[in-house]
Amino acid sequence: MSERAERYAGEAGADMDLDDDPSVRRRGRGFGPGASDDLDGVKSGAFERLDAVGGDADEHAARSVEGWIVVVTNVHEEATEDDVLDLFLEYGKVKDLHLNLDRRTGYVKGYALLQYEKQEEARQAIDACKNGLTLLEQPLDADYAFVQPPRSAPAHGRRRVERARSRSPMRS
Repeated sequence: MSERAERYAGEAGADMDLDDDPSVRRRGRGFGPGASDDLDGVKSGAFERLDAVGGDADEHAARSVEGWIVVVTNVHEEATEDDVLDLFLEYGKVKDLHLNLDRRTGYVKGYALLQYEKQEEARQAIDACKNGLTLLEQPLDADYAFVQPPRSAPAHGRRRVERARSRSPMRS
């Protein structure tokens, strides 16, 4: 028998919960009142962020590590990389293009990811899609792949609103 088991074996409350035992170290979230005094990670809201480059950044756009990523949706299923690349090269130099294919059918899934070096080029491509740019007679839509959270978000993450629920009956 372990030391802890021997300590509680002879007592009247042998089947009591061991949560109050100071010798038992609990790990993980939610143990104890206040759980943890040191604030790091999610609780403090101290995450690494990429700052917007210069003053010309859009309100909601966020730069990825490698550049400005644009998601183009409603891409025709028979479009090729060359079709998409030719269409978007007139707005700036496309550093990278991902046109994902459906494994089963081999057709385009309906979206493309374009990477531009400058935000101005990405903005022009997005504006062109919003103004009626088409590919294979299908209108395209586009927006930034990475966006900043709204400024009205709480500093310490989302807070859950407690729901009024009935409690389970106490066991005897």
